[in-house]
Amino acid sequence: MIDIFDTTLRDGEQSAGVHLTVEDKVQIAKQLEKLGVNIIEAGFPYASPTDFQGVHQVAKEARGVTVCGLARAREKDILSAWEALRSAENPRIHTFIGTSEIHMRYKLKATPEQIIERAVNAVRLAKSKVSDVEFSAEDSSRSDPDFLAQVYAAVIQAGATVITVSDVVGYITPEEFAALVRKVKERTAGIEKVKISVHCHDDLGLAVANTLAGLTAGAEQLECTVNGVGDRAGNAALEELAMIMHTRRDVYPVETSIVTTELLKTSRLVSRLTGMPVQYHKAIVGRNAFAHEAGVHQDGILKEPLTYQIMTPADIGWEEEEQHLVLGRHSGRHAIRDYLAQEGVTVAEADFEAYFTRFKQITGAKQEITKEDMIALRQPEG
Repeated sequence: MIDIFDTTLRDGEQSAGVHLTVEDKVQIAKQLEKLGVNIIEAGFPYASPTDFQGVHQVAKEARGVTVCGLARAREKDILSAWEALRSAENPRIHTFIGTSEIHMRYKLKATPEQIIERAVNAVRLAKSKVSDVEFSAEDSSRSDPDFLAQVYAAVIQAGATVITVSDVVGYITPEEFAALVRKVKERTAGIEKVKISVHCHDDLGLAVANTLAGLTAGAEQLECTVNGVGDRAGNAALEELAMIMHTRRDVYPVETSIVTTELLKTSRLVSRLTGMPVQYHKAIVGRNAFAHEAGVHQDGILKEPLTYQIMTPADIGWEEEEQHLVLGRHSGRHAIRDYLAQEGVTVAEADFEAYFTRFKQITGAKQEITKEDMIALRQPEG
């Protein structure tokens, strides 16, 4: 069973311009429960009083899931996370520190030895508060694999239960990321005692592909967000990962607890509360994900949906009336006949070709064709 770690309420909320209230966070968390995620990262408690209250309230109300709070490898952060998580049924503290040369030299101004010491101290403190501790090596994808193995081995010995290999800048390619995860597995002492998690960003459009590469290399926890929201270009999209694993079981023979019929509802809730619209052509949950205008496609769909749909829209939560053929200048005769039959608009067979010609003429002038247009087309102009 693969764990789905949702960080919509933490990394997703870090999207520029997004500000979720405490009530928003609880509402999304409740929907994430229905969706079947395993871990909800509810926020970064030390970041602000609102973040603290959001994590505290989600921890208080969420049940049947692990609630996680993020903390830098600092005492104040970890203690704040613990205070926010006290009432959680299954609390987890997620602590992190940068491990790449770039982060150590320019951001942290620390030596590799100091990084290991800070990581170990952070995990030990977190472990004294909760039994479930996740440690992330920030910027793993630009870190030395041998150094990563040293850091991970040290935090495992200190009590970490999950270690995360991350691509926080969306830099790595799938082949490279799979190789990195394999190196971590091979070179880290005690790796068999913990779960390996992967956390990928989408700066080069590779977050989902990299996450799946991590899965094939041995990751047991996938970190993602609804609609792929998050810093800069965002994170791996939960709905895409879920449906890839659901649709391509031949390639990814794994199980998750995701209830796929809740995906669309979850996407729309997150879009509404964050104020971030879902692009029309977004995979799985975009408005056009199951819309067809091309005549060849419409003809195939009407004969057998599998000709142009690799998923069942209902599996994602689409209502039947939302799965539609779009009437436009690319539509063919089969789609027009089907539409007329569905809407109860009668056109005599002898008049159909003339009707179809008039339809094609108005599609050049109108972007949206309505039922009223289709009725009016029965009468030639003049």
